[in-house]
Amino acid sequence: MFLSLIIPVYNEEESLALLVDQINETTARHSYENEIIFVDDGSKDASWLIISELSSRFSNIRAIRFRRNFGKAAALEAGFSEARGDFVLTMDADLQDDPAEIPHFLEKMGEGFDVVSGWKKVRHDPWHKVYPSRVFNWMASSLSGVRLHDHNCGMKCYRREVLDELTIFGERHRFLPILAGSRGFRVGEIVIQHRKREFGVSKYGFSRFLKGFMDLISVKFVTTYQQRPLHVFGIGGLLLALFGTLCLFASIVCFGILFGLPPAGCWSVLLSAFGFGAGLLAPVLLTIGGTFFGIGLAAELATAYHQRPEKSNFAVAERIASECIAAPHVAASAPAEESTNSPASSASS
Repeated sequence: MFLSLIIPVYNEEESLALLVDQINETTARHSYENEIIFVDDGSKDASWLIISELSSRFSNIRAIRFRRNFGKAAALEAGFSEARGDFVLTMDADLQDDPAEIPHFLEKMGEGFDVVSGWKKVRHDPWHKVYPSRVFNWMASSLSGVRLHDHNCGMKCYRREVLDELTIFGERHRFLPILAGSRGFRVGEIVIQHRKREFGVSKYGFSRFLKGFMDLISVKFVTTYQQRPLHVFGIGGLLLALFGTLCLFASIVCFGILFGLPPAGCWSVLLSAFGFGAGLLAPVLLTIGGTFFGIGLAAELATAYHQRPEKSNFAVAERIASECIAAPHVAASAPAEESTNSPASSASS
């Protein structure tokens, strides 16, 4: 068994050395062959310099540096494309995820699960992050059918074949278990320790939940209607067109009745107003319904000819590639023999 650890980094210079020590201590104790892949997502502090220094000391460290901040989904995508492990574990670099939990994830994977997500049952976060997160997790579980207590948890473990089938973009990284579940993979969950933040500040605000809600709707649509978009657009369009047709018919009937009533009658005023409103609404609904139906047909064509995008959603500025990817140890020889710094000529795919 070979384990790849993917760690996105954004301004975490103070925690990196301690994190590597804790990971290596855990993996050495359990004799896990592993690689640590840091993805520097455009940090403005000394994170990359520290990662470079650590790579000269430890032979299991590899790293990628982005030209700018592309977001966590892009960082994970880059890490997944570089990972060579049978199992791939993601975790944050801020020390709130405890490396001592790594064996627990692998034990759960040994029960036949393809994805195992962490559950920070006791959270050390402010209330304005905890309570919106609980509402969001309930909504995500209800809509997707994948019952997890903590979809937002960054500490997750995947089998290699799961990541080979999934594509992430936008901010869908938190929904990878849902996407995996929709393809028939077994998804499980374990309670993990959530530690208090010792260094730095949180990189997420309330906008994270708004974006997450929009991504949740997107994921629900993709997992349910990806191969049959006409079912949602076409049915909606037909219903709107039907309602528009009824409005048009009602308008004709109203004006037909109106001609048989005295000009000053109260019914004539009501029928005129209703008929005029229905007459205006009918073409609008018919137009919208036709548009929805057309979108559904276009989506069907796009689905039929869809191909995986060849270009990545990030740009790599520099890489650190370790020569040795066996069990971690402190390099005893010259650093240049253990790591190589080289500018990337192109983005990885």
